[in-house]
Amino acid sequence: MLSIPEVFVLYPASALIGAAILGLLVGSFLNVVIYRVPKMLEREWHEQCCELLEQEPKTGSDKPFNLVVPNSTCPHCGHGIKPWENIPIVSYLFLKGRCSACGASISARYPIIELVTGVLSFFVIYHFGANLTGLSVLVFTWALIALTMIDIDTQLLPDNITLPLLWLGLIVNSFGVFTSLTDALWGAVAGYLSLWSIYWLFKLLTGKEGMGFGDFKLLAALGAWMGWQMLPLIVLMSSFVGAAIGIGMILIRGRDRNIPIPFGPYLAIAGWLSLLWGDMLITQYLQFAAPTP
Repeated sequence: MLSIPEVFVLYPASALIGAAILGLLVGSFLNVVIYRVPKMLEREWHEQCCELLEQEPKTGSDKPFNLVVPNSTCPHCGHGIKPWENIPIVSYLFLKGRCSACGASISARYPIIELVTGVLSFFVIYHFGANLTGLSVLVFTWALIALTMIDIDTQLLPDNITLPLLWLGLIVNSFGVFTSLTDALWGAVAGYLSLWSIYWLFKLLTGKEGMGFGDFKLLAALGAWMGWQMLPLIVLMSSFVGAAIGIGMILIRGRDRNIPIPFGPYLAIAGWLSLLWGDMLITQYLQFAAPTP
């Protein structure tokens, strides 16, 4: 009987299909992470404030609330989501995008996140193969998806995701997977200090905060995965994409210029693209910029 790795070697398509299915399942879980992690942080901060002020926490705050409990429910009627109502994409289509109990509309964002996670997982295994490197990049990808959506929703990049991502990058590169451990270490340092320096320079000049500390930690994590050499490309790509989308939102949707736009999603997009195709992009740029003899 063939082992799972042997099946993937003999039948490469099975690895791609398996990655896509796994991505769909993980995408369903990421929907829980994206919604609950900020709520968990709020509860933790509230409890700390009440303890500091010697006040009683609000009623209900003592009930367990984490990534496992309570079970998912409809936000409109409280109907408990059954296992067959939680199958990625399929359940949404079967239910026609509505709660089976009250008929309230279910946000299309949930199946979109599942689909995006499945597609990106497929591309990761297609690019790196069904091996430990591919598995590590899957975790990297899933973490970036969660951080992107949390930052869009709350303008927060939680430490309990960014810091493990940073440490995982250093651990992976201790085996020289993407770069040397030395370059990964200095990538983390340079990633943090570069945005930290820009933050304080901007604040001294304008008196305003141009970005959050979570952005520093996310760029540090990207540096830990790819080394300091890739940081200029990541910053350049994220700045270009962020500027283009920000200007487009102002022109098309009339977005208030004073409403802050999270920078984390652009860092995440640039970081993911750089990990997969960064060397190729740099090579093509150098060839394009090289003077013609």
